[in-house]
Amino acid sequence: MSATEHIVSIELLGLPGGDTTADRERRVAISDLLDSNFFSPEGENHGPYAVNLSIDDGKLAIEVKTEGGDPVHAFMFSLGPFRGIFKDYFMICESYHEAVRDSSLAQIEAIDMGRRGVHNEGAELLRERFVGKIDVDFETARRLFTLIGALHHRAGSN
Repeated sequence: MSATEHIVSIELLGLPGGDTTADRERRVAISDLLDSNFFSPEGENHGPYAVNLSIDDGKLAIEVKTEGGDPVHAFMFSLGPFRGIFKDYFMICESYHEAVRDSSLAQIEAIDMGRRGVHNEGAELLRERFVGKIDVDFETARRLFTLIGALHHRAGSN
C-alpha cells in the first residue's frame, strides 16, 4: 500500500447496516479494502483518501476527500454497463447461499468458481470505467465492485 495512494475510510451512503449474510459480506469487503488497497484519482496527490459511495439518480457517485475531510474530487459513473453483471452476480450469489445449505462440496465449489468469475468480470469492467479518472489495482476493484453492487441492489429494491 502506498503512503498516500489509498483509501483510509469508506462509507456507503443510503445503505443501512444489519446482520444478514450480505451485510456481513459488505463488512468483510470494507475491512479487506481498508487493510490493503491502491486508489489514486488522476491528477490528485492529496491522499490518503476518505471515500463515500452512493447511488444518485441511477448513477454511481464517488465522493473523494482527504483523510481530514477536505473535498478532493467527485465522480459520477453510469451503472448501465454493470446491470447485466450485477444481475448475474446476485443470481449466482443466491444460488451459492442455497447450495451451502443443501448441496455437496463439489456443487458448492462449482458455483463459487462461477461467482468468482462474474466478480472478476465486474472488477475488470470497473477498472475500465475508471480509466483516466481513478487508478485502482485489481483487488481494490474487486472489493469496490462488491460494495457498489450492494448499493445497486439496495437502490433497485426501493
